[in-house]
Amino acid sequence: MNTVVKNTIVTLDYSVTDPDGELVDAGQEPLVYLHGGYDDIFPLIEEAVHEKKVGESVVVKMQPNDAFGEYDAQLIQVESRKGFPKELEVGMQFEGVPDGEDDDDILIYRVTEIADDKVVLDGNHPLAGMALVFTCTVTAVRPASAEEIEHGHIHDGDCDHDD
Repeated sequence: MNTVVKNTIVTLDYSVTDPDGELVDAGQEPLVYLHGGYDDIFPLIEEAVHEKKVGESVVVKMQPNDAFGEYDAQLIQVESRKGFPKELEVGMQFEGVPDGEDDDDILIYRVTEIADDKVVLDGNHPLAGMALVFTCTVTAVRPASAEEIEHGHIHDGDCDHDD
């Protein structure tokens, strides 16, 4: 099998640039996902590679809503420096819950600024608000196992899920 169809495991070599051609993600590791509407990959990309064969390439231009969403200024939080480890630098990440949300809505916050006794945290994905150009080549396609289909994601041989 060398055609991308529902319930196949697809391997993509990819790179991501902004609309001006600046590299955003060099795609060091191939992207491997379960094809067929399992939300393993952005729907626009999945649509573009559907029925492609090994060796074929696609270029997908995505607006922020198709990718990592619009930038949300409400996901910026300023916290007291006291609540953070002594060794703190811009770029570090912490899990947190947005103000007023319940504990199920855990986000990853990046430290974007440290000033005196305050720390600025940003819960937006680093690529939020950006239009992106996703270029990829299908490098492998294989049938998904019954277990992968049942779980809705790929298994890499050492999977011990109980779901």
